[in-house]
Amino acid sequence: MKMRVLCVGKPRERGMVGLHDEYAGRIRRLGVEYDTSFVAEVRADGRYSDDHVRERESRALLEALDGKGALIALDRGGRSLSSEELAGRLERWAMPRAQFLVGGPLGHHSSLLREAGDVWSLSSLTFPHELVRVILAEQLYRALTILRGLPYHK
Repeated sequence: MKMRVLCVGKPRERGMVGLHDEYAGRIRRLGVEYDTSFVAEVRADGRYSDDHVRERESRALLEALDGKGALIALDRGGRSLSSEELAGRLERWAMPRAQFLVGGPLGHHSSLLREAGDVWSLSSLTFPHELVRVILAEQLYRALTILRGLPYHK
């Protein structure tokens, strides 16, 4: 099983990095190949429209993809999943590889959402993308423990 998280913008909050890395380590200890990568955040500074920023960041995410595998965009307009539903989908997504795309502060461009095989919503709330990485890693770990019959989920 292989998973990759590709995000717009490198996290700046050390606490968020530490939390993400804790769950990433747990995922790896279960024998799952897990890595994260980043593309540059586009600073609008009043020069670009929100849609233009989303388009440029989404294009960068798509260009940074490597290899084949399921493409899952995280977006508040996507489908909500229970932990058990996620576990079931994760088995399908991560064979051979699941690639999770986390947008920048303005979210994904519609072109990326059309390209994705699935669009998953962690919540209808808006979260900082640094926090999304933490929630995503924890939920992936939780799904893996469900699949393996480990007691974490209970």
